[in-house]
Amino acid sequence: MAPPPPLLMLQDIRLRLGSAPLLEGAELSVSPGERLCLVGRNGSGKSTLLKVAAGLIAADAGSRFVQPGATVRYLPQEPDLSGFASVLAYVEAGIGPGDDPYRARYLLEQLGLTGEETPRTLSGGEARRAALARVLAPSPDILLLDEPTNHLDLPAISWLEQELASLRSALVLISHDRRLLERLSRAIVWLDRGLTRRLDRGFSHFEAWRDEVLEQEEREKHKLGRKIVMEEDWLRYGVTARRKRNQKRLANLHSLREQRRQSRGGPGGLKLAAADAEISGKLVAVAEHVSKAWGGRTVVRDLSMRVLRGDRLGIVGPNGAGKTTLLRLLTGDLAPDSGEVKLGASLSLVSLDQRRESLNPDATLADTLTGGHGETVVVNGQARHVMSYMKDFLFGPEQARTKVGVLSGGERGRLALAVALARPGNLLVLDEPTNDLDLETLDLLQELLSEHPGTVMLVSHDRDFLDRVATSVVAAEGDGKWVEYAGGYSDMLVQRGGADLPPAGGATGPAPTAKPRLAQPAPLPVAPAKKLSFKDKHALATLPARMEALQADIAKAHSVLGDPGLYAADPARFTRVSEALSRAETELAEAEERWLELELLREEVEGR
Repeated sequence: MAPPPPLLMLQDIRLRLGSAPLLEGAELSVSPGERLCLVGRNGSGKSTLLKVAAGLIAADAGSRFVQPGATVRYLPQEPDLSGFASVLAYVEAGIGPGDDPYRARYLLEQLGLTGEETPRTLSGGEARRAALARVLAPSPDILLLDEPTNHLDLPAISWLEQELASLRSALVLISHDRRLLERLSRAIVWLDRGLTRRLDRGFSHFEAWRDEVLEQEEREKHKLGRKIVMEEDWLRYGVTARRKRNQKRLANLHSLREQRRQSRGGPGGLKLAAADAEISGKLVAVAEHVSKAWGGRTVVRDLSMRVLRGDRLGIVGPNGAGKTTLLRLLTGDLAPDSGEVKLGASLSLVSLDQRRESLNPDATLADTLTGGHGETVVVNGQARHVMSYMKDFLFGPEQARTKVGVLSGGERGRLALAVALARPGNLLVLDEPTNDLDLETLDLLQELLSEHPGTVMLVSHDRDFLDRVATSVVAAEGDGKWVEYAGGYSDMLVQRGGADLPPAGGATGPAPTAKPRLAQPAPLPVAPAKKLSFKDKHALATLPARMEALQADIAKAHSVLGDPGLYAADPARFTRVSEALSRAETELAEAEERWLELELLREEVEGR
């Protein structure tokens, strides 16, 4: 039986942006009920190709065919709700004469909206939910979805995944959410250097296939290079190249050289490396009975937990649960209404905000990296030319004077990472770091965070990212309650008995079948007596000054060892200072542990 004809077909699509070619023969074919994921690096033209498929952009060359009567709906990355009095009016405007008029309200309700909201007051996540309801309401033949999970929380992503799986519509997905792509895709279209390649297998096979393709390209380049060397050798040392019988061979050599010049080459490698800072104390943050409310609603209630050096803490929950608030409380950026947060010694914080608000849209890319001073960026104490550092994050020299405001979402994400990672820090605080990043950048960011010697606190809705990075997950359970689970997101689900997180303001989910790691410190060893001895009181009074003195000694030792010529000039002194530094760091960690132990005992005694 012959396969059904495609509903949508793009052939030999060519498009230039300014002087640079973006699409150079891209193709896309979508048959009834197909599940395609469109993948490629940020800036490779995925969104542009999807707009061509939706009929919103005309290509410079090539053809677009849609079966007569087939309906196509497109979800943009930044939906425009202007001109509509309410969200319901916006969604209903996408419904055709034969569509179910009640489906609009059903979808809005499932997505946590009433429909009565005014479009101009919506947050980014709410606007994305409204746009999803608009494209899903008609049950079209083809759904073209550009980053459908952006700005959605975990409960909404879980619902969307189930909803898309139940549809009969053909899907073309652009997404950085690996879990979504693995569960929904049945074929892959890889857009790379203006051309598309297709694999009729799910996304879980993509990386192995991509690596195989790139390895084959490298082998072909190697063969081409060897052939050019052989021909050039003949040209220099062979019998005369002017004879007619040799003119063809000479022409072939010129053709080979032109072929190599015109080759755009494989995609360059992204290099991510965080700048080093001195090691923090063993205790990074201790929260004791912390509570915080906004607008009469408690978002954090009686939270007690501690964060140790080397922890990679993921914070998850629905939008509005207070994830960013909890992050700010744990880093001392926000004061609690009650309770106390104690921060450890020698902390050097580097943060990345989810909206990239630290980036000035009117500044150039180069000035953003250098701070507007000179042409160098200092990374790990070493001055690097800004062009070299830009290359590490896949920016070309021609983009140095590009305004930040015209960069794509993915490019702004890479730029924010470049700025943050150039600063030395032993505590990385990342609020939605995966937004708009392509899959290859995500891979490298995951590796960097997994190997980072300091501490990482992050808010994320990316389930795969959390599984790969987090050592524990703190989840919003509703009514201001937060529970810490060992492991990543999948481990959290197992400990919750397979139950997903409740929606914002919803009831707490079913009791976990496995015992979670409650967000409280494990009982620390304390003196068996229920009162402070004279020795304990003396230690409690003198330890803070001792810890300050040790921190000063550590800073001084680091300053001495920072001299690159010390070892060559005085090896004995280098050894003495290194040993003293090690002893001081060990003593500081022990002093911090003892001080915390005595503080908890004091509070227990005074609270009786």
